[in-house]
Amino acid sequence: MQRNMTRGSIAGNLFLFAGPFLVSSFLQTFYGLADLFITGQFNGTASISGVSIGSQVMHMLTVVIVGFSVGPTVMIARAVGARKENALGSLIGNTVSLFAVFAAAVTVLLLIFTNPIMQALSTPAEAMKETRRYMIICFLGIPFITAYNVASAIFRGLGDTKSPMKFVAAAGIINVGLDILLIGPAGMGAAGAALATVLSQAVSDILAINSLRRISSAVPDRKDFGFRKETLSEILRIGVPVAMQEGFIQISFLVITAIANSRGVEVSAAVGVVEKVISFLFLVPSAMMSTVSAVAAQNAGAGRHDRSRQALFYSILFCCIYGACVFALCQFISEQIVSLFIHSDPLAVALGGQYLRSYSLDTLFAGIQFCFSGFFSAYGKAFYSFVHNIISILAVRIPGAYLASLYYPDTLYPMGLAAPMGSLLSSVICVIFYLHGRKYWHFSPDENVPRGGMSDKK
Repeated sequence: MQRNMTRGSIAGNLFLFAGPFLVSSFLQTFYGLADLFITGQFNGTASISGVSIGSQVMHMLTVVIVGFSVGPTVMIARAVGARKENALGSLIGNTVSLFAVFAAAVTVLLLIFTNPIMQALSTPAEAMKETRRYMIICFLGIPFITAYNVASAIFRGLGDTKSPMKFVAAAGIINVGLDILLIGPAGMGAAGAALATVLSQAVSDILAINSLRRISSAVPDRKDFGFRKETLSEILRIGVPVAMQEGFIQISFLVITAIANSRGVEVSAAVGVVEKVISFLFLVPSAMMSTVSAVAAQNAGAGRHDRSRQALFYSILFCCIYGACVFALCQFISEQIVSLFIHSDPLAVALGGQYLRSYSLDTLFAGIQFCFSGFFSAYGKAFYSFVHNIISILAVRIPGAYLASLYYPDTLYPMGLAAPMGSLLSSVICVIFYLHGRKYWHFSPDENVPRGGMSDKK
C-alpha cells in the first residue's frame, strides 16, 4: 500500500509509518535474542559467546545493508512525493541489480576471511569452534538477508511499513520454532541458531517478493534491471555515506567487543549479551531515523520543507522521552535483564549489569543524532552523518572504551560510558551542521530544493 505523507498531521504520519516499522525491527532483532536465549537454555558459556560474537558480526552487516538501502528509500520517496510514479520501475530495477552484485561480493569475501575476523575479535579459544560454525552458515545466508532489507527499503520509500511487518512476523515464528528444534533436540548448538535464522529469513524474502509483484507501478521491466549511471549515482551518493557511517559505528562496537574478549570468557559473554540488549533498545531510535528519512524525503520531493523540519523536531522529542525512560529503568533492573540470558555465571551477570547501566544512556543521545542523520539523508546530505560519526568514533568511542578497560579492570561501568559520550558529541555536531545547512531545508512550501541539496534527475 502506497502512502502519501505530504498531507495530514506530521505527527500522525510519523507514528503511522514508524509503528509497523518498529514492530518489524523488533521481530528482526528478536531473531538474535531468541538465538542467544535458547542457546543459553541448552548450552554453556562457550556456545553463548560463540553466538553473541557471530551474531554481532551479522548485526554489523545488516545495519550496513540497511544504511546502504537508505539510498533507494529516499529516491523512491522523492518520486512518490513529486508524483513521478513512472520513474519507480527504473529505480527498483537498478536497486535490485546493485544489491545482487553487492550480496554476492560480500558473501565471497566474508567466507574467505572468516578466520581472520575471529582472530581480530579476540574470540576466546573455548568459543572458536562454535563461532566459526555460526559465521559460516550466516555468511552463506547473506543473499537472503540482503533481499529482505532491499524489499523493505522499497516498501518504505512507497510509504508502506505494514507489509514488511507481516513478512518478518511470519519469519519470526518460524525462527523460534527452528531454534527450539535445532538447538535443543538436534543438539546443533550455535550452528542450529544460525541455520534457523537463515531459513526464516528466506521465508520472509518469498513473501516480500510476492507482495511487491502485486504493485503495478513497482514492477520493473526487464530493461529496468540494466544499470543506469544517473540512477545509480544518486542511490550511491545517498546510500554509501550512510552505510559507511553505520559500518564504522559497528566496527567501533566490534573493537570494544575485542577489548572485552581479551579479558576472558565471562567478560566476553557479559558484553555480548548487553550488546544484544542494546541493539533491541536502539530499535526505537533506528525506526525514527528511517521514518524521518522517508517522511522528509517525500515532503522535500513535494517542496514541503516546513513539514520536513517538523518531522525532524517531533522525532527528536519522542526519542528524548524514550531514551530518558529507558535509562531510568535500566538503573534498577540491569542485572535481571542480563540474567535472562546467562544463568550459570554470577560474575558475568554482575559485569553485564554494570555495563548495561552506563551503556543505556546512549539510547537518549543516539536518538538525537539518528533523527538528524535521517533528515540529512532525505536532502542528499548523508555525508554530514558520516563525518559526525567518524569524529565521535575516533575521538571518544574507541579511545574511551580502551582507557576505561585499562584503568578500571574490575568493572565494566566506565567502559559502558564510551558509547553515550560519543553520541553526545555527534549530537552537538549535528546541530552545527543543521544550522550551517539552513539553505537546503529552510524554504517556503512552494519552493524547490536547490540543486546542491537534492537533485531531481530524470
